[in-house]
Amino acid sequence: MSFLTLTSIQKSFGPVQVVKDFNMSIEKGEFVSFLGPSGCGKTTVLRMIAGFETPSGGGITIDGKSQVNLRPNQRNIGMVFQAYALFPNMNVAENVAFGLKVAGRPKAEIDQRVKEMLGLIKLDHLADRYPYQMSGGQQQRVALARALAPKPQVLLLDEPLSALDAKIRVSLREEIRMIQQQLGITTVFVTHDQEEALSISDRIVVMNAGKADQIGKPADIYNRPATRFVANFVGTLNLIEAKVVDPATNRVSIGDQGVTLREPLGTVKAGDTVSLALRPEAGSTAPDAKGDTALTGEVISSNFLGSVIRTRMKVGDAVISFDMFNSPGLVPPAVGETSTLRFTAGDLLIIRD
Repeated sequence: MSFLTLTSIQKSFGPVQVVKDFNMSIEKGEFVSFLGPSGCGKTTVLRMIAGFETPSGGGITIDGKSQVNLRPNQRNIGMVFQAYALFPNMNVAENVAFGLKVAGRPKAEIDQRVKEMLGLIKLDHLADRYPYQMSGGQQQRVALARALAPKPQVLLLDEPLSALDAKIRVSLREEIRMIQQQLGITTVFVTHDQEEALSISDRIVVMNAGKADQIGKPADIYNRPATRFVANFVGTLNLIEAKVVDPATNRVSIGDQGVTLREPLGTVKAGDTVSLALRPEAGSTAPDAKGDTALTGEVISSNFLGSVIRTRMKVGDAVISFDMFNSPGLVPPAVGETSTLRFTAGDLLIIRD
C-alpha cells in the first residue's frame, strides 16, 4: 500500500489552472523527484502536500489519513526551502531545536535529538555558530537537520541546492540521499536540474504544464521517454523526422537513407512522418564501431566539451549530434568531411505523442 497518495489533485489561481488532475502514489521510504521547468506546477504540488496551498480539488493522504483539511502545523511533515530560512538570531543548535521546542518536547529529549542531528550532518563542532558565520552548504545542512529533528513522516525539499555552486551541489545531494536512505524517510524533492534528479531518485515525475508527462525510474525516463517533452527536457537528444516507407517491415527513411526500426511502427501508413529519438552517446564513427544501422552525412561542427567531443552531422534535412569520449590522440571527424555513424536499431525510439 502506498504511503503518500495524491488523488486527482488540482489547483487553480483565478482562471489559471496550474495543476491538472495530478495522481501519484509514493511508497514508504521512497525518494521521488519532481522534475520540470519553471512554472510547470512542481512546487505547487509540493506546497499542497505541505499545506501551504489548498487544492482546488482532489485528495492527499499520508499513511491512510487525509491531509487536505489539516493546517501545515498539524501535518507531520518536514520541509527544506531553497533559501535556507534559518533564524538569524539563533545559533545552529537552537535552529535545530526549534521545532522540538514548539512541540513541547522535554529538554533532555531536545538536547539528545539535537546532538543526534548535528552528528548526522557532521556539524556538531559548529553548534554555537550563527547562520551568518557559515557557508551556504553548511546552512543548508542545518536546515535539513532542523526539518528532520521532529521525526516527520514525509520530508519535502524545494530546490534546496539551487543557490549553491556546482561542486557543493554534487556533494550535498549525495549527502542528502545518504541521510534519506539511512533514516528511511519518504522524500519528495523538487528540482529543475535533470542531473540531480537522475542521480539520487528512486523515481522521477517529469512535469509539464501542470501534469505529469511521465513517471518512472531514472533509467526509464532517460532511455525510454514517453513524450516529445520528456525526450527534449531530460538529457541531450536528437529528434529526427523520418518518412514511413513500409509499415509492415518497420522501414523508414531519414533523408534518402533507409532504416529498419526494431520498435513496431503501429497504425501508420506509407508516406506518414514519424518522430524518432536518438541519444548522442548511442552511436560511433570509429572504423571498428559495431551496430546494425548506419547513417552517412556531412560533418558541420565539432565541439570539445571536456570529457566528450560533440560532433554534428547533416543527414538530409536532419542534424544529428553524436558524442565521442575524449582520449589522448583522438581525432574527431573534420568539418566538411563525410562520416558514417553506426548504432543499433533499438537505440532509435519512436516518439508517439
